[in-house]
Amino acid sequence: MRRRQFLLHTAGLAGVTALGAGGLSGCSAETDSPLKVLVASYDKSVGSSIGDQWGSLTAAFKKVHPDIGVSVERVPFAELDRTLARRVRDGDAPDIAQSNFFAPYAEQDKLYGASDLFDVRTEGDFIRSYAEAGMVDRVQYGLPFLASTPRLFYNKDLFKRARVTAPRSWAELRDAARALKAAGVPTPYGLQLGPEAAEDEALAWLLADGGGYAGLTGYDFATPGNIATLTWLRDHLVRPGLAGADPKSLTRTDAYAQFLRGKIGMMIAHPVLMGAADKAGFPYAHAPFPEKNGGAAPPVGLNDWLMAFRQNGRREQCGAFLGFLYGRKSALEYGGSRSALPVTSSAAQALREDPGQRPMREFIDQMPQARFQPTNLGSWPKVRSAVRRHIGEAVAKGGDPRAVLEALDTTATRAEL
Repeated sequence: MRRRQFLLHTAGLAGVTALGAGGLSGCSAETDSPLKVLVASYDKSVGSSIGDQWGSLTAAFKKVHPDIGVSVERVPFAELDRTLARRVRDGDAPDIAQSNFFAPYAEQDKLYGASDLFDVRTEGDFIRSYAEAGMVDRVQYGLPFLASTPRLFYNKDLFKRARVTAPRSWAELRDAARALKAAGVPTPYGLQLGPEAAEDEALAWLLADGGGYAGLTGYDFATPGNIATLTWLRDHLVRPGLAGADPKSLTRTDAYAQFLRGKIGMMIAHPVLMGAADKAGFPYAHAPFPEKNGGAAPPVGLNDWLMAFRQNGRREQCGAFLGFLYGRKSALEYGGSRSALPVTSSAAQALREDPGQRPMREFIDQMPQARFQPTNLGSWPKVRSAVRRHIGEAVAKGGDPRAVLEALDTTATRAEL
């Protein structure tokens, strides 16, 4: 929850989601009950009311579809997944829901596929990498929502003091970290392996050396490449003190705050950080996260998911609402901001052509190359929890990357069974 709170607090939610091209043009006659939509809510400290955005969206939808009522229920983000799982288990699934996970419900045949909900044009407008991440058995069930991709942010003043430039390989990143440490920077590289979003940070490093969490046949943690990656982190960043005092405890929220206080020299971050940095007049820049031997690494794709449940038999109403949500007009009015990148090609192009959104272009341009956690596996919720708890142990001083990764393979096997 703290990750999402930081995203919204630093930038404000300029849109309900990242949106795209048109959906179904019609719907059946008005039914007795409104369409039930279950979404996350955020406390007052966030600084931006997603509730207002949902209200504006549903009011605009009602003008186009006066025969379809919509009831939006907001659940605290930290309770959203548990609430949804309980509702589904009790036979009380909403029509549409937001969640971190979709595959468990798709595997139980509880969801409509994208082809059930959208016309061909709308379905084909999703950015391919994000559409594929939402697939189970080649059918898209998860609809990307609140999307983002990270880059390597760095403090320009600290880099100037240390006389270094944006690194283009791991060797250059290590050398820059050494120079930053010599210049008195407490945490040259902010390695975020705390229990908030460790799976994102770790995956970024694995992808940068050709690895990942899964292969074509399922989970595959303890590969020689993955072991080598975490060993490099342990020996070249953590052990020499270039990644702060305790990377396995550093959360994304804390890392962003430390970066804005000038305590971290460089780190992986999402575009939402730009809003807070710009507001504070903070001297930052960003670059692609480097591959081990040079070049730009594939970025990690981040998003929540929307899904439509079959239980109540309201396919046409769900399709009309989601088609409106991902439609081009809604995209321009509600989506495309530093807190949510557009997930459709048409909306991405429109945002890219807006001179006022120039700072977003590099983030948008890397979205087609985004790689994802194995969200298409129904066991991923359990496996992700284990990654969050233990991946930081692998790179700690005295840590054993092979043992940690082998234990994750064992956990994954049991979760699959």
